[in-house]
Amino acid sequence: MEKKNTKIAIIGAGISGLIAALRLEKDGFSPIIYEKSDRAGGRVKTDIVEGYQLDRGFQVLLDAYPKAQEYLDYTDLELQQFLPGAQIFNQGKSTVLGDPLRSLQLLLPTLSSTIGDFSDKLKILKLNSTLKKKSLEDIFNEDETTSLDFLKSKGFSNEIIEQFFRPFFSGIFLEHNLETSSRMFQFVYKMFGTGNAVLPKAGIEAITKQLEQQLKRTIIKFNTAVESVTDNGIRFTDKKEVQPDYVIIATDASPLVPNLRKQQLDWHSSDTLYFTTKTRKIQKPLIGLISDKEALINNIFYYTSIKTEHKGGEELLSVTVVKEHKLSEYELIQKVKDDLKTFCGITTERYLKHYPIKMALPQLNNLRYSLMPSETRLTERIFLAGDYLLNGSLNAAMLSGEMAAIGVIQTIEKT
Repeated sequence: MEKKNTKIAIIGAGISGLIAALRLEKDGFSPIIYEKSDRAGGRVKTDIVEGYQLDRGFQVLLDAYPKAQEYLDYTDLELQQFLPGAQIFNQGKSTVLGDPLRSLQLLLPTLSSTIGDFSDKLKILKLNSTLKKKSLEDIFNEDETTSLDFLKSKGFSNEIIEQFFRPFFSGIFLEHNLETSSRMFQFVYKMFGTGNAVLPKAGIEAITKQLEQQLKRTIIKFNTAVESVTDNGIRFTDKKEVQPDYVIIATDASPLVPNLRKQQLDWHSSDTLYFTTKTRKIQKPLIGLISDKEALINNIFYYTSIKTEHKGGEELLSVTVVKEHKLSEYELIQKVKDDLKTFCGITTERYLKHYPIKMALPQLNNLRYSLMPSETRLTERIFLAGDYLLNGSLNAAMLSGEMAAIGVIQTIEKT
């Protein structure tokens, strides 16, 4: 089968789909991507609202991700660094806790921090050191427990777990109970410890755009929703059909493939709300964590503490809610504003936007770091890609897209 005549379809122009297309192009193929929305990116998107740059949910790139280093041009993205730490709000007071070995300006605030005792701070340094030496393969081959049980096994006090680890990792895992796998905890902690949390100057969607711009022979058909996929072809919601030679489903496949419909994924959800304020409560590029148990809000960040492509006239504050709630949009906005004032001493000026993210991260067990190309094959002609195959990270999205593409290439070569 000649490469130029091989028809390969990719469903979904998220990160996995774009990487799959890039890898196929590298081998001389010209895939078609079918994307149900009006632009690429999946969950990795940025909107401009009233002159402000709003990511769809508070997201960061961990620049130590191996696949991100491979596929992205960091210089071109103009990455803005976060400081390796957090400003923690607890009972009306705030304190800074960070890694002074990586940022000297955090030394005095961390030593004088009231969060945790000196023993906890030594244990954090020890954990940093241990994970730097541990390979990613070793981390994902360990027996799984919950993140909470892992922290307890390392001897951390209840105080530092409740006031630092729980709010910090709740914002990453998008669940408040630290039930996420200890493998994921160690992976993310290692990535934070060996690199930086960063954001492109133009927002998180700059990652999507850079990948999309690298595509030379791929056609992306937007506003094209798929109804079902079988070995006989793809059926769209407008009832049209196509019969490609191979299909990579780079999104949740369970609603699309008939024999997967009983294997639907469960998802963690979150809410991100944006407000303007007159002044910044956190001056440096630090995430703010709210550790009070009564608070609905989990973490905050001032986008105006880093350089952004688009700037409004005031300070821009994002607020993330991880806890489950049944509030209407109006009730949620009022509760968030009240929480900001009560727990952080922040008065908002204007409400800008609310992003309810129902499918923010897949709920997974038996997390893995990598997979073989053959493991992405579902049927004779259908292959799967997406972070849900491995772990909920940008690195996993990229890796799975790459492996699905290689799976298709290897199958073609055999035939």
